[in-house]
Amino acid sequence: MTGEGADCWAAGRLERAERIRETGSDMSPASIEAMFGLYRGAHEERGCTAPSLTRDLQYGPGPRQRLDVHTVGPDATQPAPVLVYVHGGGFVSGDKHLAGTPYYDHIGAWAVRHGMVGVTMTYRLAPQDRWPAGAEDVSSAVAWVAEHIGGYGGDPARVVVAGHSAGATHVAGYLAGHAGVPPSATAAALLSGIYDLTITGRNHMHAAYFGVDPSKYGARSPLAGLAACDVPVLLAVAEFDPPQFHEQASGALEAFMHRSGTLPPLAYALGHNHISEIAALGIDDEPLGLPMLRFIESVTGAVLPRSEFQEPAPAA
Repeated sequence: MTGEGADCWAAGRLERAERIRETGSDMSPASIEAMFGLYRGAHEERGCTAPSLTRDLQYGPGPRQRLDVHTVGPDATQPAPVLVYVHGGGFVSGDKHLAGTPYYDHIGAWAVRHGMVGVTMTYRLAPQDRWPAGAEDVSSAVAWVAEHIGGYGGDPARVVVAGHSAGATHVAGYLAGHAGVPPSATAAALLSGIYDLTITGRNHMHAAYFGVDPSKYGARSPLAGLAACDVPVLLAVAEFDPPQFHEQASGALEAFMHRSGTLPPLAYALGHNHISEIAALGIDDEPLGLPMLRFIESVTGAVLPRSEFQEPAPAA
């Protein structure tokens, strides 16, 4: 894109960056909605769905135990790595597809653009379903993928699970064994999650999922089991994440360092906050998207194409 179109795109990028800085770590409902709205037009202009999208496949008996599969369609030539995405929502809300918005179809589309099969999942919510329901649902979804994803062009031996916010906590619980079975995923990306309830400020959402008895928070926190797990992990935190998420990432890094003497890869999403970090994926890929691609390549042995099924917009 050149000329006037490129100038408009650059202006939009600068405007988004300024809005994110102004919002900072504010997590009020109005700010969350504004941050999602910030990237909506760019996603819709670029195309926020994969060429083939199969919705609402049941991986369990409950009404929220559903997933969507995003693929290139029948043109797939060989089994591709699989990215399973677990949404956030403070343990009490959220869905794999927010009707009338690009979210989170844009994650599946991003995966397909880069040579993967995308899976976006919904899980049971608190307070109706409490700990360890989230980890159990991640485990059940990964088991479904292992059994069925070959029929969609995916490779069941190369499954990377990524979670954001509460979704990252559920993925961490899955890796820690809170689902009652050893994790079978190839690797995981934990994006701005809570891993140790004993060091974070408690709120009604934590109480809704983990319970109201703080004496149980140590055993229900995934950090110890996460650090002991042999599944490769990418950690991520956004520059303008609330301080508790920086503290959680720091604690996780320390736990990994204490166990193995080495640090896991860390993606620091410069210029982003808790919501824009994930909303921007596919539009502004340098802070989080590129580290994720490199990590997925390193753990799956794949060479993921940078070409896309639509003409890409200029880098934001």
